[in-house]
Parts: sequence; structure tokens; C-alpha cells
Amino acid sequence: MQPFVVPLNGLTQGGSRFSWLADSSFFGNFEGSDILDADLKLDVHVEKSSHFIGIDCRIDGTVKVLCDRCLEELQLPVSTGFALSVKFGDAPGRAEADDREIVMLPEGETELDLSQFVYDYVCTSLPMRRVHPDGECNPETVKYLNHEETERQDSPGSPFSGLKNLLK
Repeated sequence: MQPFVVPLNGLTQGGSRFSWLADSSFFGNFEGSDILDADLKLDVHVEKSSHFIGIDCRIDGTVKVLCDRCLEELQLPVSTGFALSVKFGDAPGRAEADDREIVMLPEGETELDLSQFVYDYVCTSLPMRRVHPDGECNPETVKYLNHEETERQDSPGSPFSGLKNLLK
């Protein structure tokens, strides 16, 4: 897995930039991932001062997932990002304040792996219902789905069979 690691020890005062690419091998390392393939560019800006480490990440590109309707591959655009504030203390964890997520690291931690953040933010940026635009789904699958719906409505024991009479 290509680690998206920010070396906290080696940062100089001021700003630093990192650029990474995320592809199918990155998402393949996360169990149960719906993302089949990806072409994402990550631009990370790290600001370090004597009291603060701020990380701003921008993620842009495309991912491939399965269409919920026809189960064919569907390419979706991704444009998201996140902002982190890194703090050092006894209790590692995550919290939120204003527009930045606060990441607590143990004292002496030398690096921060952004992989989980990248995965989480990409997944939450995707729509809940992932379908092709009308007319772009696999026509054979759509034909089968429409046929099943018609059969279900036409069967005499169907709760919808009485609704047809209301239209007359």
C-alpha cells in the first residue's frame, strides 16, 4: 500500500507540499471497499508553526463502482477534501472543532498516515444511490428488471392488481 505519510519530525517551519496518487491498489487494501478502481490526485499542504500543525488535503479525480441498477461499472467524479489540526497529548484519537478535524497523537510520534482519512472522505463523498444516468444502464439488465416488475403487477395474487382497476 502506498502510504500517504506526512513526516512530522522532518517538517520545517512554514509550509510544505505533498502530491500523491490513489488507484485501485490503494482501495484494494481496505476490506469491503466498494471502489473497484480509482484515479485520484491528492494535493496536501502542511503548515507548521511552533504551536500548530495544520494539514489541508484536496482530493480530485474519478472512481469506478458498480451501478446499483445494472451492476455494470460506473465512473463517478470525486472532488472532496479535509482539514486536520494535529495536536500532541496523552490520549490519541480524533475530534472536531470548527472547520478542522483534530487529530491527537502521542508525544514523540514522528509521522501521520493519512490513508484512513483519504479512504473515509472519498467514500463519504460518493452518492448514496450509484446509478448510470437514464438510458445508460445495460439494456439487457433493464429489460429483465422491467419484465419482472410487469409480471409481479400482472399476477392475480399481487396486492397491486387491484390498483389497475382504479385507473379505468
